[in-house]
Amino acid sequence: MATLVIAAHPDDEVLGCGGTIARRAAEGKDVYIAILGEGITSRHDSRDDAEKEQLKALQATSRTVAEMLGAKDIFTYDLPDNRFDTVPLLEVIKIIEDLISKIEPETVFTQHGGDLNIDHNVVYRATLTATRPMADHPVATVYSYEVASSTEWAFQKFDPPFHPNTFVDISDTLETKIRSMQAYESEARPYPHPRSPKALRSIAQHWGRTVGVNAAEAFHLVRSIE
Repeated sequence: MATLVIAAHPDDEVLGCGGTIARRAAEGKDVYIAILGEGITSRHDSRDDAEKEQLKALQATSRTVAEMLGAKDIFTYDLPDNRFDTVPLLEVIKIIEDLISKIEPETVFTQHGGDLNIDHNVVYRATLTATRPMADHPVATVYSYEVASSTEWAFQKFDPPFHPNTFVDISDTLETKIRSMQAYESEARPYPHPRSPKALRSIAQHWGRTVGVNAAEAFHLVRSIE
């Protein structure tokens, strides 16, 4: 059965569940990635100030990263970076609903709803709406994932706080995750930034120690229908 990973920005998919994507792909499962936002334009005073070539290059990097992780396909959109709250929620919901209709995933991974980043929160709410469990809906399981430099920087002051209750052993795919993140040259940062290779490895090892494996990614199970 198919898995859909929904991300607000290029790199969220790697930070949140890059190791899990690579593991599922290695197991022969179909994993699809959707990146809803254009990325980087919030670093300018106006969206129009961002160079089109930079955006094209970032989108190309996302496709390269998807291949590195073993994803079956990637879908990219152009919602305004760090301005998802200016877009009618219904528009975001419809993007996700159309993807679900096309892919029919059994499992969906999405952003965590209590992150510091507003785009993550919008995607979380839109995902929950698009995956509401009606009769014949294909999605049985929904997880939210943490994103280094956003989830922890909310300091659990926003609801819902991130309390992981599901863990995936990524001991064999951690280095693939690290290499994939490094491909996002405009997003990676040196230590001690949370998006540095050393920090990402430390986060995975922390969750691994928590559940008795070498490295893990942590998720909050939103709901599952057996």
